[in-house]
Amino acid sequence: QVQLVESGGGSVRAGGSLRLSCSASMSIFSFKAMAWYRQATGKPRELVARIIASGATDYADSVRDRFTISRNIAENSMYLQMSSLKPEDTAVYYCSAALGSAAAWGRGTQVTVSS
Repeated sequence: QVQLVESGGGSVRAGGSLRLSCSASMSIFSFKAMAWYRQATGKPRELVARIIASGATDYADSVRDRFTISRNIAENSMYLQMSSLKPEDTAVYYCSAALGSAAAWGRGTQVTVSS
């Protein structure tokens, strides 16, 4: 079973940037998709960005043009470059991977954006 570990979270001021990383314990080459989700306190978990096997990407409207998802297959890693951060981006960010009919999740990394 694949293990996913997120890193790179922290506290920044509005307008700042952070880069999240997700490291997988196995090759991500055969993953159907990988994605970043986030969950703010008291709110449901929501999809932030996704990258599928072909390399195509899609984003939530709230982060499009500010966040960029990418992956490095050789390093078994996925990234989320976040720019122009807003207080409403504050949440725990989770890495997820789709493997066939199963899904794997990391434990999350906290991102806090102050105004």
